Amino acid sequence: MSLPTDPTPELEPTSAAALFGARIDLARKFTAALVAEGELRGLIGPLELPRIWTRHILNSGIAAPMFHGSVADVGSGAGLPGLVLAIARPDVQWTLIEPMERRVTWLNEQVESLGLDNVTVMRARGEDVGLEFDVVTARAVSALRTLVPITAPLAKDGGELIFLKGHNVPAEIEAAQKVFKKYKVSGAAVEILGEDVLSEPTRVFRAHVRA
Repeated sequence: MSLPTDPTPELEPTSAAALFGARIDLARKFTAALVAEGELRGLIGPLELPRIWTRHILNSGIAAPMFHGSVADVGSGAGLPGLVLAIARPDVQWTLIEPMERRVTWLNEQVESLGLDNVTVMRARGEDVGLEFDVVTARAVSALRTLVPITAPLAKDGGELIFLKGHNVPAEIEAAQKVFKKYKVSGAAVEILGEDVLSEPTRVFRAHVRA
């Protein structure tokens, strides 16, 4: 797929309002902040603006119904998917884990600006957190064989790993079989979300840890 060359920010798709419901204004505010500051602050690349809604906001938000309880977003970066999911699911407690100071500053700014009282931001590497969560998520961090050792220890016994992945996720699963066994990850599956409403469906890796 060729990348867009026109830097004009993408207009809000009609599917956004249905996805975020009463929280659409918060999604719009966060998206506007990303458009205004994302490239300047090194959070997103210049080619992302023409697909900011489709490739990033809706790609993250479509997975919101999967989450419950307490969730850790490892390598949260610009807040994708963590801030988007926290907007969509105010009933879930989110911990955004990010090691880079400038990104942590951004995340804290957005949490305050958006009034998200269900979000905690931690400056840390995933492997140094030392807490456990009902669900651990990540988006565009690394391949499963390197991501699982960082994230699986953060999941409670019987907890879930829910990762937003790309087209190569079946190959990643195949390459990570030994890692799955070592970290007691089972039931690995791929779900494709939003085929009927998104121009770019979201691929989700889902598995349980231990139990």
